[in-house]
Amino acid sequence: MGVEAGAQAARSRALAVLRIRSRALAVALLPAAFAVVLYAGGITGHLVGPGWHAARWTVTPLAVLVLTAAAVVALVVARARPAVSPTVSIAEESAPDLYRMVRDLADRLDVPAPSAIALTPDCDSWLEDRTHPAHGPPPKEERDELTGARGANRRATAAPVLVIGSPFLWWMRVGELRAVLAPVVAGTGPSAHPDIAAARRFVRGLDAAVAVSSTSGRCPLTRVVCAGVGWVARLLLRSCREHAALMERGVAAAAAERAQAVDYGLRIVAQEQVGLAYAGWDRLLTRVALPAWRMGRWPSRLDAGVVAALTELSRRDRLAEGFASRLGERPACDLLEEPGAIDEATSLLAARLFHGGPAERGPDWAPVDWQEYPEEVVDRKWRLDAARLHRVLDAQGIHHTPPPTALEPAGPTLSRVLDYLATPGLQQPAPAPDPDPGTAEGEADADADSEAEFDNERTATLAAALTTALAREEATAPKAKAPDTPPPWDDTTLPLFPLQPPRTARELLTDHVTAMVCCAAMDTAGATPGLDWLDGPTLLIDGERTPDLAPGVLSLIEEGDPTPLRHWLTQAGIRPEKPLRLV
Repeated sequence: MGVEAGAQAARSRALAVLRIRSRALAVALLPAAFAVVLYAGGITGHLVGPGWHAARWTVTPLAVLVLTAAAVVALVVARARPAVSPTVSIAEESAPDLYRMVRDLADRLDVPAPSAIALTPDCDSWLEDRTHPAHGPPPKEERDELTGARGANRRATAAPVLVIGSPFLWWMRVGELRAVLAPVVAGTGPSAHPDIAAARRFVRGLDAAVAVSSTSGRCPLTRVVCAGVGWVARLLLRSCREHAALMERGVAAAAAERAQAVDYGLRIVAQEQVGLAYAGWDRLLTRVALPAWRMGRWPSRLDAGVVAALTELSRRDRLAEGFASRLGERPACDLLEEPGAIDEATSLLAARLFHGGPAERGPDWAPVDWQEYPEEVVDRKWRLDAARLHRVLDAQGIHHTPPPTALEPAGPTLSRVLDYLATPGLQQPAPAPDPDPGTAEGEADADADSEAEFDNERTATLAAALTTALAREEATAPKAKAPDTPPPWDDTTLPLFPLQPPRTARELLTDHVTAMVCCAAMDTAGATPGLDWLDGPTLLIDGERTPDLAPGVLSLIEEGDPTPLRHWLTQAGIRPEKPLRLV
């Protein structure tokens, strides 16, 4: 470990954590020590008599009980599997240039090189210790040369794994990625110090023991034992929490200080790209990937998509001068041998983490390329939403009679929706009672929320019915099959990072009416679905994006005024009275 001030502070805090561990061990051994003294005194003839004999019989069971409890706690802390971040492992054979760049960076920083590299579908990078036996087999023999480990001691001294955010690899240039990773790789230096490594193992073990004690579905005796283990682990965690936090802060400060001499100027420029990548990644997930995930499709090239989104954002908002020259430099994804396969793996992992999809592709969970996205996702989503809207209207007993002069056959039309939402105040038939009593309370809450959101009674009724219908569909959807090989993270809590809270009744109704308008545009005016990388699905007429129809839709559902939307339909050449092709 270097002489950085942060490193020295981290070591002092690590020693404080280890002192807490030693004190806990001393407390556990104290009754046994008293018992040994009492027995030694009796054998030597110094502590004799009925009183001392009773003390020996009292202290001995207590010592055995405390030692047994301490052994159980120590065993759980040692054997419990620490949490592992969900990542896609990158073998050295699939990214030799990336490993070479990281090794050169570690040599320049004079720190141990990471033992392996993994990708995460997020805009962040960090070091992660995976030396616990439950984390899988130890690193390969050739990686032992990086850490100086040999034989049985290899796992205990292995360097941490370098986790890189996959959007960085596709958006950043090679020099920018190197500059961003410099302070991260520099953290392997303090991590290799024995005191810091031991303190981290102790804290991670306590955290894992708390997680084990919180697991449900155990027998009564096991629950009692787990409750005791959890209480002790939480007590020790509270005791060393501040020291552990300051230790990590010192490690980060030492790493940042050591990395200052490496590509400092370029790192300032690269940090701007970090913020840009985060903004583009968030937009891509929430506006483009999420609609596909909800339909059982997952975009298989999310990282390539974030490049397209950020390129469009940079050109549209003119975020940086010399943008074209920057794109001419070598992208960091060229450091991978098969970037397409890695992109697909991280895209599937992103779907699991942010949406909770299955672990493998299947008939109801198929990948989709960006070229197929408009037809396979956008068009299908609009028609499914429009069909759901008409099913809800049918269930409520709301009918639309076409005018006598109409030449079109009967069928679902946009006029039916417009006429219903635009007609003020007539009392409509109450919805049919739900045969499932378990949803009655949820429906009542949805009705109350919708009434609070809308002044129009018809709009509130329709929004509540849509919310209930969608909830039923999601409840009856097939559940994701558990993978044959359990992952190293807790797969039962997926999605780990849900993108957004449940949609409100207003948002659902707006989406369904908008989908109805888009279906009418496609079936009557020759419009086609498209993809805007920043705004998601978009409607194209003659290859051009149509004006925003959101103001007209909001005016209809909030005020019951169809005039702005009808004006928009007239300008676009859309015939709302024509029957539509729905699924």
